[in-house]
Amino acid sequence: MRIGIIGAGPTGLFLAATLSRRGHGVTLVDRDPGPTPDGTWRRRGVMQFHHAHFFRHQCAQILQTHLPEAYDGWLEAGAEPTQMTLPDGRAVMIGTKSRRQTFEVALRRTVQASPGVMFHRGHVDAIRATGGRATGLAVADGLVEADLVIDASGRAGRVADEVRPAPTVGGETGIAYVDRQYQLWPGAEPGPLVNPAAWQGDFDGYLSILFLHERGIFSVLLVRPTSGRDLIGLRHNAAFEAACRAIPALAAWTDPERSRPITDVLAGGPLYNYYRPQTGPDGRLPLPGLVTVGDAVCTTTPNFGRGITTSLLQAEELLRLIDEHGADGESIGYAFDEWCAGTMRPWVEDHVQMDGDLRRRWEGGDVDVTTRLPSDLILAAAEVDPTIAPVIGPYLQMRAGPSSLDAVQERARAVYASGWRPRWADGPSRRELAELVGNFAAEPSRSGVTSDG
Repeated sequence: MRIGIIGAGPTGLFLAATLSRRGHGVTLVDRDPGPTPDGTWRRRGVMQFHHAHFFRHQCAQILQTHLPEAYDGWLEAGAEPTQMTLPDGRAVMIGTKSRRQTFEVALRRTVQASPGVMFHRGHVDAIRATGGRATGLAVADGLVEADLVIDASGRAGRVADEVRPAPTVGGETGIAYVDRQYQLWPGAEPGPLVNPAAWQGDFDGYLSILFLHERGIFSVLLVRPTSGRDLIGLRHNAAFEAACRAIPALAAWTDPERSRPITDVLAGGPLYNYYRPQTGPDGRLPLPGLVTVGDAVCTTTPNFGRGITTSLLQAEELLRLIDEHGADGESIGYAFDEWCAGTMRPWVEDHVQMDGDLRRRWEGGDVDVTTRLPSDLILAAAEVDPTIAPVIGPYLQMRAGPSSLDAVQERARAVYASGWRPRWADGPSRRELAELVGNFAAEPSRSGVTSDG
């Protein structure tokens, strides 16, 4: 079968390699030229490429199953499998510490070594259709004919907008973030952690997350509401560093004696949660033979680091359905739509509720015990009621969906009805942080970046 794939991100790369190994002819279209000879990779048009990522254990399992040489290449590039010891003494794998660039380079090299994949550098102008079915991709120098078209162009992809359904869940979250990458000095001990892969601090009006990557590299995120411009100055290096110094846990990690910055502050745009189905309001595929996958289907905020995992889980299921249905693009589309509705949509709905309630609480609202509690508050309530704890691990590891928390919903509500509230992490409030940031935002930022050799 001839397959045309739009987008050479993690989803498109994984599908290109695995489908070619099944004997399909794959053409992968992307306008990005890939890494330069010196290893740098700007990845224009992919804002999140250099931002923080967390690779859950499912990512490693999927690569080990389908593309073991890509997994080996990822490890050779420095990726670090990470495990956690549970209270009962059992050790479980929780993920792999790595930057997205490190992951994507290893995956891209595997695809480039796949003889059945043709890379086509350029822009897809349109999806061609004949007889009401997708039949190829119109590119600048002609037509890429295809029996199946896979749109892996991500949330910002626009080429299929005229023929794919609109999102049915979610939208802009009212939340934005900035982050910066650092690297520990050789031999330096890491700072405080919540678990072996990350630290999170919840503050009065904002939050901070620290994700570990490979070779001592880590990312610090500061996440804020977009309802005001009081923290917008965090995009400046000096203001970001001042904020880190004011938060004890971050001050420990970013102490110049312990680590050095290897990027400037990376400003992210507004964050979105959304779910886009394959079928329209009438329950039908708008264009049989076209399948949307990855971030084009499911996007969530980075608070729980689920993005790459949801994309690869989708890609693996789509691969299975292509194996099952062959060239029957219509059957593939309907079956994939049903799977995504049951498996991906709940994660988006989970984030929509969490982020909406978090934003409300940032603006001074109290915990509402009269409605269904969002997942983050259920997790926090385990500090008071330890009987809640057993459901937390499977949920956080994405081995059980958000509905798994329903069993402890009433217990968590009772905790909050008693008057207990989670304690803020040690650090300034939003108002205090805004005053601090305001002192630096007007100053020119000097780059404190050093090489990440």
